[in-house]
Amino acid sequence: MEGFVGWPAEFEERYIAEGYWKDGLLGDVLNGVDPDREALVCGEERLTYGELDRRAERTAAGLLRLGLKKGDHVVVQLPNSPSFVIGLLAMMRIGVLPVLALPAHRESEIGYLCELAGARAYFIPDVHGGHDHRELARKTSVEFVIVDGEAQEFVSFADLDADPVPYEKPSPSDVALFLLSGGTTGLPKLIGRTHRDYVYNYEASAEVCGFGPDTGYLVVLPAAHNFALACPGILGALSRGGKVVLAPSGAPDAAFPLIEAERVTVCAVVPPIALLWLDAVSWSDEDLSSLEVLQVGGAKFAAERAVQVPGVLGCRVQQVFGMAEGLLNYTRLDDPDELVAVSQGRPLSPADEIRVVDAEGEDVPSGEVGELLTRGPYTLRGYYRAPAHNARSFTDDGFYRTGDLVRRLASGHLIVEGREKDQINRGGDKVAAEELENHLLAHPAVHDAAAVGVPDPVMGERTCAFLIVREGDTPPTLRELKEFLKSRGVAAYKFPDRIETIDVFPRTPVGKVSKKQLAALLT
Repeated sequence: MEGFVGWPAEFEERYIAEGYWKDGLLGDVLNGVDPDREALVCGEERLTYGELDRRAERTAAGLLRLGLKKGDHVVVQLPNSPSFVIGLLAMMRIGVLPVLALPAHRESEIGYLCELAGARAYFIPDVHGGHDHRELARKTSVEFVIVDGEAQEFVSFADLDADPVPYEKPSPSDVALFLLSGGTTGLPKLIGRTHRDYVYNYEASAEVCGFGPDTGYLVVLPAAHNFALACPGILGALSRGGKVVLAPSGAPDAAFPLIEAERVTVCAVVPPIALLWLDAVSWSDEDLSSLEVLQVGGAKFAAERAVQVPGVLGCRVQQVFGMAEGLLNYTRLDDPDELVAVSQGRPLSPADEIRVVDAEGEDVPSGEVGELLTRGPYTLRGYYRAPAHNARSFTDDGFYRTGDLVRRLASGHLIVEGREKDQINRGGDKVAAEELENHLLAHPAVHDAAAVGVPDPVMGERTCAFLIVREGDTPPTLRELKEFLKSRGVAAYKFPDRIETIDVFPRTPVGKVSKKQLAALLT
């Protein structure tokens, strides 16, 4: 595919020979599972594996009848719904390539994605979150708009239902779908994932995470997010014969009743949701005893909070550190509790190659902080149609520059210390924002924290800590915070120079704290 950067031939041969890449296709994920097993639950709708397979096959036929064909790109912006799963399976079976947008995206992002991908179609809900997506669709130039709900002048998703027809399947080496980069600045980049690398992604993840027929997987994050889709996610659960339960959000009043009613065993959340759940248990009456594992990823989960999960929620916490670009790290289910609390896991695959380097690109000694570089059988070799960015993001020998600052333990586990560009340069002293945030989170009055750099004519930057204070608590003063940090042995140059309290953090479309928007509040 023009614009897609694949693996060099010697790496392809190695990954095939060593068994990481097989001939599986994403659209075949339901194969081999008892068709009478329950596969998908969303609201009042319940689908068995057989029913989900038939609806995917009939939708694939409807897409072909509409005029879409193998190799066409389609922007998909659907919420957590059966139509998302059915449509995705249908497209992947016939080689139509979904570009997975997020529910929060609007005209700027959607227009950009449609143009960059050369999309022929756009999948949307009619109205979601109070926003009429049909109005947004009218501002695009795509050939087909497919609406889940009241279609008006567009094509109804329900009308895609058609009798199955023969079709040409894609090759395992073909691109299967496009994920979006999760950077905090600029428009997202497209990450092409092939059938064989993404099948390995969710199958190896399902193995590490112990997914099986008894798994009840609750989806509270956007289903289009890599974490919820394939880490092990929806695809990993379906590949093992488990049950997928779709929730509209991670709010306790939405998620907790589903955990009780559907006997959910695993859920993946980001730290803000985990923090909310830890607080909500005190006023919730739902029975959460079926929950065995809470996966926490997307951003670093502070050790002070991770150690609370077993006692408060009654389940094990699994830290997950990964990226849509590829590399995944998991704490293992049999890791010691103290290692689970402080680390963000170790690489999924024996074929994951890891380097931790300094500013000059030289490997740092074990245990020291450096930028994480990686390459492997499910990590991209280049963003789609982005040669200038690829020149900056990849080394000459194919390692992806993640921009994450990590320490590697002797066990291979990684401790995330922040982002390369998420450092505050305070008079030449580098303050890793996440390190400071983790210390602030240990304060009993602090619910959540975010540190940003403030321009300063003398120091270059000074540090401002934004705090969300626990309900009913008094915000700590700057002096009190400094004394608290001093008691924890934190170097004085890392102390915040200023604090601001805030009710809620602004967030990027993928749910990460927007440091850019926080900094703008200070100007």
